[in-house]
Amino acid sequence: MAAKKSKQGEKAETLENEVDVRTWTDGTWSAQVIKNEDDVGWAVAMYLTGQDEPALVGPWTMGRDKKNPKPLSQDAFNTLVKTASEVLQRHAQQRRAQLHREVDVQNRDGSWIKVSLDIVPDEDDPHAILQAECAGEKLGMARVMPHFKLSAKSAEKWIGNNYGDPG
Repeated sequence: MAAKKSKQGEKAETLENEVDVRTWTDGTWSAQVIKNEDDVGWAVAMYLTGQDEPALVGPWTMGRDKKNPKPLSQDAFNTLVKTASEVLQRHAQQRRAQLHREVDVQNRDGSWIKVSLDIVPDEDDPHAILQAECAGEKLGMARVMPHFKLSAKSAEKWIGNNYGDPG
């Protein structure tokens, strides 16, 4: 365990998450300053515990001697954790957007029916689930091919077939 000194030279509280000046961890995230393989200089890699691949890799500042990297600090680590978390969140949102579609169509009685398509990216059995609901009540469900094109027209056709073959 390492202790940091404040700018006034007083000993600050011991930082539980500091391993050394190039590697920090807090139990969930690890930051590691590494030699930049593609260029002169340094990079920082952020790893989520249990993952082999970094969630984020970015450039890291050179130290005053222009040879070694600037040491990690608590503030820098916190910023890196926030940034890496946001990157993973955006990836999850993008993945969800790729695998989920929905349209709203108006029924003959004037109510709105939400029709959703959820793609199941299974290597052995890729498929999608087509589902219709109105006011929280499930009206119909069908298994379709993952390339099924959900549109207002295809949803209306499926509803018109009493949730039978979506075609």
